[in-house]
Amino acid sequence: MASANYGPSEDQFLCSICLDVFTDPVTTPCGHNFCINCINEHWNTSDQNRCPMCKKDFITRPDLRVNTFISEMVVQFRQSAQQKASSSSSEQQESKPGEVPCDVCTGTKVKALKSCLVCLASYCETHLEPHLTASRLQRHQLMDPVENLEGRMCTKHDKPLELFCKSDQTCVCMLCTVLDHKNHEYVPLKEECEEKKVELKKTEAKIQQMIQKRRVKIQEIKHSVDISEEDAGREKAEGVQVFTDLMESVERGLKELLKTIEEKQEATKKQAEAFIRELEEEISELMKRSAEVEQLSLSEDHLHLLQSSNIHQPPPTKDWTEVSVCPSYEGTVVRAVSQLEETLSKKMKKWFAELKRVQMFAVDLTLDPETAHPYLILSDDGKQVRLGDWKNLPNNPERFSNWLCVLTKQSFSSGRFYFEVQVEGKTWWYLGVNRESVDRKGSSPLSPQDGYWTLWLINGNKYKASDGPPVDLSVKSGPQKVGVFVDYEQGVVSFYDVEAAALIYSFTGCSFTEKLFPFFNPGGNDGRNSAPLIISPVRVRLFIRCAQLQATYCYTHSPLQVYTITRMLRGDQDLFEPLFIFLYRAAWGLELMQEDENTFASLPTTRTTEEKEASTKFRRERAGRPSLTQNYSETEILLVAPAHLWQLSLQRNSPLTSRVSALWRLTD
Repeated sequence: MASANYGPSEDQFLCSICLDVFTDPVTTPCGHNFCINCINEHWNTSDQNRCPMCKKDFITRPDLRVNTFISEMVVQFRQSAQQKASSSSSEQQESKPGEVPCDVCTGTKVKALKSCLVCLASYCETHLEPHLTASRLQRHQLMDPVENLEGRMCTKHDKPLELFCKSDQTCVCMLCTVLDHKNHEYVPLKEECEEKKVELKKTEAKIQQMIQKRRVKIQEIKHSVDISEEDAGREKAEGVQVFTDLMESVERGLKELLKTIEEKQEATKKQAEAFIRELEEEISELMKRSAEVEQLSLSEDHLHLLQSSNIHQPPPTKDWTEVSVCPSYEGTVVRAVSQLEETLSKKMKKWFAELKRVQMFAVDLTLDPETAHPYLILSDDGKQVRLGDWKNLPNNPERFSNWLCVLTKQSFSSGRFYFEVQVEGKTWWYLGVNRESVDRKGSSPLSPQDGYWTLWLINGNKYKASDGPPVDLSVKSGPQKVGVFVDYEQGVVSFYDVEAAALIYSFTGCSFTEKLFPFFNPGGNDGRNSAPLIISPVRVRLFIRCAQLQATYCYTHSPLQVYTITRMLRGDQDLFEPLFIFLYRAAWGLELMQEDENTFASLPTTRTTEEKEASTKFRRERAGRPSLTQNYSETEILLVAPAHLWQLSLQRNSPLTSRVSALWRLTD
């Protein structure tokens, strides 16, 4: 008898056809054992009745019966294996979500240790043992446990996918290499995986960069929100102050108007009362005379009647024919409104002076043909752009190929700058600035998120600001000329109606980190939009009312002396200081600062007929060195005064002598 510790090995109970433990085992006449279904299916698909093990042929198919002895042994083996598996599984780790479970375990599923590509099943440590000990099962291909083993098999040849076809970029089996993918380039899956892992690392690094950029953008947006809140607070406070001033001015005007009317009414009432008293006195006197006349007319004393000649006439009284009480209030309201208008006008001048302030930072711009869309036509001087016919131009990186855009040759990465664009006659346009790195080949939205800060006109009457999302603007009358101001450090982009001196829209809280380029898009031509966008020169004129302003007009005399200057630039005295400092420095030949150069660039470079006539008058009388206030009207001072100061700059060898000289020649 065998010892109790002895037990048959699993190999003894494996069917050589299905390679699994017997199910209803039968024995062939040659002595080999198989599952009854396995051997019958084998013979059903074969022309011969041959033993799969020893290859012995049977003339007739044997009548097979279940071998009860082996069947009982198999049952005992299964029970023993189950007990062993149960005890072993208690020591093994139960599979967790996301882990591959053993396909054989019943009840508690244990974590699989390996998957078999032949059996298409995953096994825990206990159920994997036959694959490690049985000679036939050892030939099976094992791998780390995975789900969906069917997906790792070639659907055409039912073989494991072991190679990667580089030609078709797909996984193939060994049969594919000699059939469907013959003569293609193959590499092992592991080798291709290593290459893919390198690419994945690059992708991961790129994704991390994208994440980091977005985190930075989040901080920028939060910072912009903070700045926006501060700006909003300031604007609200300023708005409250402005409109409070306006309301107080209106209320004062109304009170003064009512007071004037009431005072006039009171004076009229007093005058009427005086007239009434005087009339009542005259009536009393007349009634007394009437009684005397009546009594005299009844008298029989002829002598007395004739001697009372003074009673024959009415007493002397005032002629009331032209006297009337008819107060006129006509013009009272008009005068009050006129005074209010004058008061408000003074306040409005102060507010509108903001446009003149930003005009001090005007820059000279020239359109860059290397950036222009092939449909755009630029003028020879680079100051105008309009839509035209397609031109075959090099597709260089700087050129826009989707949006009908063109940038300027000049860019700005600090400070403040301002420019004006004539949009008269157009029904469609886009204006503003963009950062250097914008996508010039794609069709990304013209929004701050994509690097654009622009103002649009669409269909001739719809104005929008390219904020996120776009903002519809209410513009009473379409501007003929638009001014664009940028403060790089403060993160501000503002658009002005130049003629109305009114702010249209401002982007605030912007975060600029790279070069900014002025941006122009003339829009499509629908038959009504053929006019060009024109970069206009910014004209900043001095408007000086002098108590005394004297300057040297010849080549060798004392320097500029200014005693009192009370107004410039439409009456705003506060705006005089920066330009005056520049002119003073230029006159003395002192070193000019960057803002001085910006200010100088904003001065006019062309003249009107009126300016030429004023200049001619000045040059005729220059020899006598007249005082400006003695011989020139205020308008002529406006036109001529800058020329005097420019000439002084030329005499004093200013660092900008060449430009001063060119400007001075304009007055000849």
